[in-house]
Amino acid sequence: MADDRSQLERWASFAAGIVAPITVVSALLFYFGYVSARAQYEYFGIDVDTIGLSTQDYVMRSPQPLLVPLLALTLLAVAGVVLHTAVRPSATGIRRARRIALAVLVLGVLVLVAYPLAGDLPYYPLVVPVVIGLAAAALAYLSYLAARTAELRPPVVLIVLLAIVTTTCAFWATATTAQYSGRGLAKAHAADLGQFPVVILDTKERLQLRSPGIEETALRPGAGQTFHYRYRGLRLLVVGQNRLFLVPQNWSGSNTTLVVPLNDSVRVQFQFQNDPP
Repeated sequence: MADDRSQLERWASFAAGIVAPITVVSALLFYFGYVSARAQYEYFGIDVDTIGLSTQDYVMRSPQPLLVPLLALTLLAVAGVVLHTAVRPSATGIRRARRIALAVLVLGVLVLVAYPLAGDLPYYPLVVPVVIGLAAAALAYLSYLAARTAELRPPVVLIVLLAIVTTTCAFWATATTAQYSGRGLAKAHAADLGQFPVVILDTKERLQLRSPGIEETALRPGAGQTFHYRYRGLRLLVVGQNRLFLVPQNWSGSNTTLVVPLNDSVRVQFQFQNDPP
């Protein structure tokens, strides 16, 4: 019985060691997907929380904004390994490099603290964390090298604190990149709204739409006819929870996003693409 319990505890510990990292990764993917989607749909005047996307939807949207940060971090790690194996700096060179890294770190912190006084600076949310994170990582590495060269014990507390600063800045820079990615994706979509599905919308009441490019037609009354108006020139932006979010097929600063419930108050048709088989 004791052996069975011990084996069960080992399996439970092994499973926990797998589940915990997966949970953390899933939470990070959800966060970055949410940040990107929020910036994307905000461009069309939509609060992403009103769409009702699921956790899986946000996770599936996260790879695109994460591609550039992951590639950049990987290349920086490769460059660090190459420099570590190829360069053998002297004690004097290490001290000089540490002073430079410390100066850059202090400068980044000063810019961070002075932001309320400086106002809205271009690319501030991306440049500042990158500068502080790289300076902190370099200072931690050089502190380790200095202690190793002098055959002293590495300053573990300092290195851990600098590692926390680097990780925090990497998270900040990645979140900013996800936000920029979502905004850029929205502008790319707005420049070519023709890529979205064509929607023909029939309604019971007149909608009084004023966005350019939308055609309104009064339907002929007939027996059993409950829909009286037809609208063309709409495109499907995204499907929410029991709702459709429609946009005009041509971008304009005066456009509005139409939210249509999926019930018997409207009739929705999706038109084939004009591309014969």
